[in-house]
Amino acid sequence: MDPHLELVNTEPLVLDLAEALRRRGLCIAAAESCTGGLIAAACTAVAGSSDWFERGFVTYSNRAKTELLGVPEALLQAHGAVSEPVAMAMAAGALQRAPVQRAVAVTGIAGPGGAVPGKPVGTVWLALAQPDRTEAWRLQLDGDRAAVRHATVVAALQALRRSV
Repeated sequence: MDPHLELVNTEPLVLDLAEALRRRGLCIAAAESCTGGLIAAACTAVAGSSDWFERGFVTYSNRAKTELLGVPEALLQAHGAVSEPVAMAMAAGALQRAPVQRAVAVTGIAGPGGAVPGKPVGTVWLALAQPDRTEAWRLQLDGDRAAVRHATVVAALQALRRSV
């Protein structure tokens, strides 16, 4: 694990997000692949998170993405799980399947294996769905598996905070 990870504590990000969500009366959901529930864990690590964190979907397999979030199999076959269209479909699916106003989704290659041409280790797609729009961003993260997953959690929390 990268020793610099200790410098990035997610708790202040979560507390700031929680305050903003409470002020606006909003709730969130997370649809996670490469992070395997770490976004939900970061959110629920703080007391009172049930006021604003509704649920998390850990959809590590393509089958789970389809069954739990409604990601079309054809989309997965055409673009691969680590892609903008799939990340957007994951976020939109989470928004539709939970009583929330924001949903974040992440899908990526945390490593050490899994790289394919055009998608090296550290490639992550992050999407944010709101009732009126869905946006996505490609991240290219450095470090080992733990570093990529941690940086993805931080980026997801920051995206959620900006949306509120």
